Amino acid sequence: MKRSLLRVSILAVAAALPLPALAQFPPPPPPAGNQIQDRWPSPAPPPTQQQQQQTRPQPAQTQQQQTRPQPAQAQQPQQAPRRVLQDDDDAPKPAAKPKPAAAPANAVTCGGTFAKDATHLKLATKYDSRNIVFGEVDGPDGTKIRATILFPNDPRKRLEVIWNNDAARTDLSLVVINGRSQWTAPRGLKLGTPLAALEKINGRPFKLSGFDATGAASVLGWEGGSLGSLPGGCRVGIRIAAGADAPGEARQAMSGDKTFVSSDANYKALKATIAEILIGY
Repeated sequence: MKRSLLRVSILAVAAALPLPALAQFPPPPPPAGNQIQDRWPSPAPPPTQQQQQQTRPQPAQTQQQQTRPQPAQAQQPQQAPRRVLQDDDDAPKPAAKPKPAAAPANAVTCGGTFAKDATHLKLATKYDSRNIVFGEVDGPDGTKIRATILFPNDPRKRLEVIWNNDAARTDLSLVVINGRSQWTAPRGLKLGTPLAALEKINGRPFKLSGFDATGAASVLGWEGGSLGSLPGGCRVGIRIAAGADAPGEARQAMSGDKTFVSSDANYKALKATIAEILIGY
């Protein structure tokens, strides 16, 4: 099954890849106290009888004495009450700018470690030479091709890298994500992504081949969608597999040497998901 997927995958991206590539093949606790009470103090209690007597109006003569102008030198200019600024808690705070999300640790991008000028040595330096081997992987028509294999003993971290210059292990040709690998591709593509989500990432429907005898099909063209033009100059090829419980009539309608569109109702009924991703230059 894996060999069939890879063989048809490389054929599916033939139009998109150069000839050398094909040949190689947690919220904070509330502050102590009552916040509302702290900001809005309780009203003062009503005055007692003694306070009322003290504030009772004085006779006119006494009031005149109290209001008699004082000598100039004794007068003190009245100062305007200082305005106490409210704490910043009362004012709306600007929203903090979100930090850019870091790229996942196991992500293939059209640059950096997986740029066109990548080499076996660079990968060994990045991921530790103990996690990399240069060996054989399945090729088309039951053949074997040489490739750099990252994490060969861990199916969830396994990644295959095929070179145009096989002898020097330079000039990157293809990066293959298949099996149970959890590596992600550009635009967040990953194995198991449903067909509807793939269409959404592309921004529009795309062309697909008919399903073959193994129950897999290939993307034939992105029809001007975002997956047809990736920063860094790489291209992406996709193989999809029909769901195990897909209706038999839908399988039959979408099989054979034909071309379909991802928005086709029968294609959607197959509940297809991404089964293999190829990133190439």
